[in-house]
Amino acid sequence: MSKSLNILLIEDDAIEVMKFNRVLSTLNVKHKIVEANNGEEALTILKVKEVIPDIIILDLNMPKINGIEFLTILKADEYLKYIPAIILTTSNNRKDVLECYRIGIAGYLLKPLKYDDYIDRIKRLIEYWSCNELITQ
Repeated sequence: MSKSLNILLIEDDAIEVMKFNRVLSTLNVKHKIVEANNGEEALTILKVKEVIPDIIILDLNMPKINGIEFLTILKADEYLKYIPAIILTTSNNRKDVLECYRIGIAGYLLKPLKYDDYIDRIKRLIEYWSCNELITQ
């Protein structure tokens, strides 16, 4: 049985945000999406602790605080470090992949070029985390 997720989406590209929301709107379960344009904005959202996300999905290439800097701060926080962080990016740079896993990400997905492939990848990502046992704060 899939459950509704609180998702923090950290993405600076408005088209990518729109694509992500469009895919989620087609699912049977309504997930709550909180959007941040960059890592700095995401940290502000997380510090308020109004809604603690079940998962964080983020891009690596963002202004102000990039994805790796954000992950380093997130995983150093005793309260927030247990939130699964999944990278959704165009970067297939091996150095980025290794660094993200070293920091403690839960997954690394490349944004596919074809929209149909994107739909499939996002649906599978959300379905997986919807049935996973997550730590609630």
